[in-house]
Amino acid sequence: MSKNKDFLFYRAYIIYFSFVLLMVLVLWMTLSIQLTNEKSLFNSEDDRIPKKTIIEEAEYGDILDKDLNPLVTTINYYNIAMDPSVIDQDLFDSEISNLASGLSQLFGDRTPQEYENLISEKRIKGSQFLRLQRKVTNEQRKKLRKLPIFEKGRNKGGLIDDDEVSVRKKLRGYASRTIGRYSESEGKVTAIGVEGAFHDVLAGKPGKHIVQKLATGWKKTGEYEERAISGADLVLTIDSDIQEVVHSELEKQLIEMDASHGCVIVMEVKTGYIRAISNLKRHDDNSFSQPYNYAIGSRTAPGSTFKLASLMAALEDGKLDLNEIVHAKGKYSFKGSNKPLYDSNYGRGYGMITVKQAFEKSSNVLAPTINEKYKNDPYKFIARLEQFGLTEPVGINLLGEKKPLVSIPGTAVWSGLSIPYMAIGYEVEQVPLQTLCLYNSVANNGKMMKPLFVEEIRRSGELVERFPPIVIKDKICSQSTVNKVKKCLEGVMTNGTGSNLESVEFNIAGKTGTAKLMDKSGEFLNQDKSDYQASFCGYFPADNPLYSCIVVIYKPKVKIHGASVSGTVFAAVANKVYASNLQFHDAVNEDAKRASKSPEIKAGYKSDISRSLTELGYGYQIGRKGKWVNSTKSASEIQLSDRKIKENVMPNVKGMTARDAVFLLEDMGYIVDIKGFGKVAYQSVRAGEEIEKGRLIQITLSE
Repeated sequence: MSKNKDFLFYRAYIIYFSFVLLMVLVLWMTLSIQLTNEKSLFNSEDDRIPKKTIIEEAEYGDILDKDLNPLVTTINYYNIAMDPSVIDQDLFDSEISNLASGLSQLFGDRTPQEYENLISEKRIKGSQFLRLQRKVTNEQRKKLRKLPIFEKGRNKGGLIDDDEVSVRKKLRGYASRTIGRYSESEGKVTAIGVEGAFHDVLAGKPGKHIVQKLATGWKKTGEYEERAISGADLVLTIDSDIQEVVHSELEKQLIEMDASHGCVIVMEVKTGYIRAISNLKRHDDNSFSQPYNYAIGSRTAPGSTFKLASLMAALEDGKLDLNEIVHAKGKYSFKGSNKPLYDSNYGRGYGMITVKQAFEKSSNVLAPTINEKYKNDPYKFIARLEQFGLTEPVGINLLGEKKPLVSIPGTAVWSGLSIPYMAIGYEVEQVPLQTLCLYNSVANNGKMMKPLFVEEIRRSGELVERFPPIVIKDKICSQSTVNKVKKCLEGVMTNGTGSNLESVEFNIAGKTGTAKLMDKSGEFLNQDKSDYQASFCGYFPADNPLYSCIVVIYKPKVKIHGASVSGTVFAAVANKVYASNLQFHDAVNEDAKRASKSPEIKAGYKSDISRSLTELGYGYQIGRKGKWVNSTKSASEIQLSDRKIKENVMPNVKGMTARDAVFLLEDMGYIVDIKGFGKVAYQSVRAGEEIEKGRLIQITLSE
């Protein structure tokens, strides 16, 4: 009996001390986990959990217009596939029809039976990968995960939906050639436009993410060797309102004139900022593409718009006076040439007229007149062209600007015809932007500005770098010459080739140009082919220039002259820009007593609302933090309070203008469908609801 009792005690002691030892071991392991670097637990020397480093691409920056509205942004999509082999047979048999029906309803590219047959065939063959769709939105992806079979996940339902792709999307069709693109393929780099020139800024810096191999494949661990740095946003100088007018007017005129292609540039006189640029090619079905940046890359003889430079040279050298009389007989022959020059009204001529009138009527009498003044000293004429900045590129920060071609005395191309031909815009070739810079300099009282396409670099909405206006030359000529040619350019519109162009409540200054296109050997193309180039270059308003503009249309078939082909586009653009720009208009009843009732404002972008209220002279109180505001008002003051915007949470856009609502929602990553006119009265997703990027939001406007 005692032996049995001793044995029981002995066994109890063993159990007790074993338990105590186990508790000590557990405690020691717990402390080890807390005190030891967690990496050492999983990165053991025997590599039981394989790991590797993958490159994580940085988020590409957006391209915005001058008012921070997105022109190009990055949208994330998903490639969808499935592994039919992992699905349980009973589950497959009972739910495949429902899955096929759901796929057909969601994508609409196949019937339910076609989807069922496709998946069944791949399953029978033992396939482990079946591609279903490419570029699916996150909203569609969420619906996929709720379909029968797929709701079981990847291991049991076979859904493979983690292949994420980023797509650059241009939100508006205009200026796409200037916005450009950047791509790399098989070691070849394609860099076009702003995106090509500023790729390093937009691209950011890739990161290094650690992934580990699990039973379901390689998965991200949340550990980084180096985090990716998102690209910055580019703020262009483009004014979307002006750009839309330019694009629309050019399209319309290319169709009306049955022309091949054309371009328009609008530049801000004082800054050189390019506010609009359009390059369009028309196809036989009257559709359009933007295959080439004609504005900076299409180098041709400018024709009569170059007469401004010839006149400026002669005025600077004191070789001509605007009141000097010349004989515009309509046909002008030159020694050693059997190719006379003609005026457009050949057969009648203009008779004895002043130099100013010759310029206004675009008479080619300027060819023999300028030749007579410079034939014994051609270098002096070329030196003046250099002084005006016409022999070198203007040096924009985009790729593709071609250098001007100017005949030089003593070279193989120089002849006795060079001076007279250059005087009227031949034996010299320029791209439209270079011609515009000369006219912009005249509008700016002789100061030549560098054309700029990018105004700012921003990161997360904060200013990183600003590109201020750049002066190329303080004075390209004397003020006396500027004043004289300004009168000539205004005279073109009142007494000359531009007199039929209409402008409302303001004056235009400019010059028409009609040039015969040449082939590569320098010979004129066959006139029967209607190979002309019609142009108009000038600025407005004439008495206080704010914008300069050039319109060039190539190979028009209905009409060929600069005034009727390109001048009408210039006038339409000028009129619409003038009508919509407050800078051109004085306040109505400025001294009258202001109405006590404040304007009706509900919500919108803070900087726009505050700027408008300031210009209208209303008092207001403003929140300090947010970019978006609500408004409440009294009889004398408007209170602007911050409207909270949270990521992945639907904002309240009711009361906003269509422009503000679309900008905000697209900036948050949503797709917007808009109907109606006025302000937002309805939104399809309730404010405050959590939603994923890529979802379609429907908004309805009402007056």
